[in-house]
This record gives sequence, structure tokens and C-alpha cells, in this order.
Amino acid sequence: MARNYFITGGAGFIGSNYAHRLLQRGENVTVYDNLSRAGASKNIAWLEETFGKHAFKLIVGDLRDDKLLAESAKEADVIVHLGGQVAVTTSVINPREDFEINALGTFNALEAARLSERNPIFIYSSTNKVYGGMDDVEIVEESTRWLYKDLVEGVSEGQPLDCHSPYGVSKGTGDQYTRDYSRIYGLRSVVFRQSCIAGPRQFGVEDQGWVAWMMIAAVTGKQITIYGDGKQVRDVLFVDDLLNAYDAAVGKIDHAKGQIYNMGGGPRNLLAVWAEFGPILERLLGKKIEVARGDWRPGDQRVFYVDYSKAKRELGWEPKIDLEEGIETLFDWVKANKELF
Repeated sequence: MARNYFITGGAGFIGSNYAHRLLQRGENVTVYDNLSRAGASKNIAWLEETFGKHAFKLIVGDLRDDKLLAESAKEADVIVHLGGQVAVTTSVINPREDFEINALGTFNALEAARLSERNPIFIYSSTNKVYGGMDDVEIVEESTRWLYKDLVEGVSEGQPLDCHSPYGVSKGTGDQYTRDYSRIYGLRSVVFRQSCIAGPRQFGVEDQGWVAWMMIAAVTGKQITIYGDGKQVRDVLFVDDLLNAYDAAVGKIDHAKGQIYNMGGGPRNLLAVWAEFGPILERLLGKKIEVARGDWRPGDQRVFYVDYSKAKRELGWEPKIDLEEGIETLFDWVKANKELF
């Protein structure tokens, strides 16, 4: 029987990809989004063109509107909370708005779930930024990248929280609320602390979605600025693999409820921001790319990659898409949709 899925931020990169997957397999989908993000309206148009205007329900609403959110979500069997303010730099400039959207907005979404009579599953999209700079963890410099000296498999869920930046704090607040609503109220909630997610339908900007942003900039001739030494490392996870994890959590909710999972490409999908990605991008583009240089940005970790062994053990999940395949898929999408940017 089809389930009722309610996706906050459903017009965004991850949300529209999930809506597409769910509609394809015959689920009922409601998208809740204020359409403020670049690309949101284009993603909705894509879903409408693919499935028809009446294939899903679109509610143009804000996470800060607790009454509309609760009313809109009351029939949901699964609430997937992806909506939010997504950039560290924006949070530093306007911390109040960041708090209201991310911390209060997540609280509102959790309350909608708690007050619902359907006992919905609640999936929360958290971030690696809840771990902060991890200044106490030793790193080593190699010719093209930084790496952890001792955390060979990456960062586990046992790493202490040290929410750095207003964004890290606001997302971390939602993270802990989501976990505690399972303990206190029995809500079937799951937290995914996501690393670097990439894939088609990602309208990346300089301070969020860097893999897509650099591809878009390279293809459209925009200036790319590299902050720091370009050797900072992230583990790239492609969106289809992330959605597999969401599906796995829903399918194994009796085990997954109340749990937190680190979600990224892990040691096998590591990529240095420019020292390694730059040559790949130049090869795909077929020409040299001139970049500007800037200082390190606040809260920019030299290294971050996750240990996803808990998700593998408990959800039977691991990434299937390797780095090269994922990068080429995203590049092909950017190139084919140049007019969207």
C-alpha cells in the first residue's frame, strides 16, 4: 500500500530527488517548501513535467509557520525533514534567521509529528558541522590532501559534538531534539549527519554544494575562488546513495528509531577540494581553469570524512556509486542543463 510522504524542503536538491524516486514507485508525496532557494521552482517544474501537475501536492509554506506545518503534515506516514537554512556564511551574517529556520523550524516539524495521530516516521537531515573543527584530532599533510592521522575509517557517531558556527549550533539543536523526541515521546525518529552530498538537481552556490558549484562555474565561465590551500578533504556521497539510506531507515524503523547515523562517502570517496578535484574538472571541461585564491574561512575543516560502519551494520547500507562515476554523472547533468544556471 502506498505511504503518505511529507517532505520539507522538497523542492531542494535532495528533496526533489527523493520526491522523484517516491513518485516513481507510486507513493503519495506532499512537498512543503517556501521556494526561496535558487533552483526550487525549477525542481518543481521538473517534477511536474515528469509526473504531471497533479501527481503530488505542493504546499508553499515556511518552517516558522507552526500551524500551517502541523496542519499540512497531519496525514503523513513519513516526514522527511530536509528544509532549512543551509550555509555557514549566511548563518554568521544573520544568526537569528538561521536559528528561527533551523532550530525553531525543526522543533515545529517535530511537534507536527508528535501531535499527529498517525505516529509518523521522522527522518532528519543533520550535518557534519555538528562536530565542529575537531581541533584535538591530529591530521597529516600529503602532497594533494590532508588526512586524519589515526581515524583511518573516519569520524564515528561517538565523536563529541562541538557545534561550530551558528549554522552548526542550529542544526545541532535540531539533531538533539530529534533524538530526544524518540526517547521522551517514542517518536520514530532517525538522524542522518550528512557529509558532502552531490548529484543532479543541485543548484550549488559558493558556500554550499561546492562540487556542483565548481562544475556550474566552470561550465558557465564564472569565477572560482579557492579558500585555504585547496587540499582540504571531504568524502563525497552521491544523492542516490543517500536516498537508499533513507529508504533503509524507513524499512528498518523498529531498529533505526532513536538512532544517529553518520552519512558520507567514507574513506573510499575522498576528494581534495581543488588539489584533486581541479585536475578532474579541467579534464572534463577540456581546458585549464584559472582560479582566484582566498584565506581560510571560519569553521572550514581541513579534513572531514565519516566512518559509516554503524549504518552498514544496522541498516545494511553502504555507498554504491564511486567517485568517478558520480562526478561524471553530475558533470553531464550540468552540461546538459546549462540554461538553468
